[in-house]
Amino acid sequence: MRHLISKKKKVYPVSEFFRSYLERYGRLHEDGIRYEDLLRYDNAVPVYDEKGEDTLWSTVLYGEIERQEIHEALLHSYAILKTRGERSMSKYLFIDRVDLCVYGNTLPFRVRVVNRINENFDYFYVKKVDANRLYGLELEHILSPNRISYFVHRNTVVEEHIIGVPADAFLREGMPITRFDQIRLAKEFVKFNERCFVCLLGDMHSGNFVIELTRDFEKWHFRIHAIDFDQSAHHWRKEVYMPQFFPQNGPFVQSINQHLAAENVLQYQVEERALIANRVRVSHGRFDALTEVMREDLIAPDDHVHRLGEQLAEHYADSRFTACDTMGDLVHASIQQVLRRVDPATRPLGVPQG
Repeated sequence: MRHLISKKKKVYPVSEFFRSYLERYGRLHEDGIRYEDLLRYDNAVPVYDEKGEDTLWSTVLYGEIERQEIHEALLHSYAILKTRGERSMSKYLFIDRVDLCVYGNTLPFRVRVVNRINENFDYFYVKKVDANRLYGLELEHILSPNRISYFVHRNTVVEEHIIGVPADAFLREGMPITRFDQIRLAKEFVKFNERCFVCLLGDMHSGNFVIELTRDFEKWHFRIHAIDFDQSAHHWRKEVYMPQFFPQNGPFVQSINQHLAAENVLQYQVEERALIANRVRVSHGRFDALTEVMREDLIAPDDHVHRLGEQLAEHYADSRFTACDTMGDLVHASIQQVLRRVDPATRPLGVPQG
């Protein structure tokens, strides 16, 4: 299972039908930064962490004329993202740094914005538009406990920074010590695993999600946020949509095996499916509108759809998955299965031992 995804996926364009959906729900804007503008840099300097290790990000440098123009467009984009374009507070902000990830599938840019008054800072991201990613963002916004802020300008998507400790760093440095905290974290991973599988969100190894920690009167509360949606409803292999199978997530799985009984795992799976069903019901038709578009869209090769459909049909003991023609059909069938029967699959996901 070490190489669940062996090839980078192609970038899929946004159809006119999908653009109509995005416009309907306020995701399209007529102005803002364009991804290609950020490619006009003259030089790049690697970014290292506090231990001197390469982060796989590089700070890009622009000539003076390009820098002024690009920074102004970035501040405007940040205002759209945060305040619907209200620029009154932008005079207190400046662009401190623009970084490029040379490792990412779509070469994303990360922008650091600093407040002149108190030196507080924030990040946001500028990426190429990819239909899989946008469907993933929308499904996350509708069906998860996490709200997602982003907008699309032409062939560029601007996304907010999702706050949390990167899970790979969390595993290296911050795994909880007490048994009570480990139980809470294990529960959250079970629910995250279930949600990813139901929504067909793939590639959730520890480098693609973050851990949000909140202190309450009973120690710590944990929530897992996905941060990478490029492999939403695309790959043919069922295990790609189950975080439990990625070796990078081994410590989370080990914690589940150590601290949760099989009855607990089943309970949390049922809880998460019930929550997903409730979110569909209170989405005021938004989920139906999204899947209506998604079911007509081509965001994966036909072979991927049919192979995944066969695996899901076997997993759920439900032949309706084999009749699906698109990835959108599979997502729709998966959610309908949840709505019909709010419990885990006939053969529960479980958690692999070891």
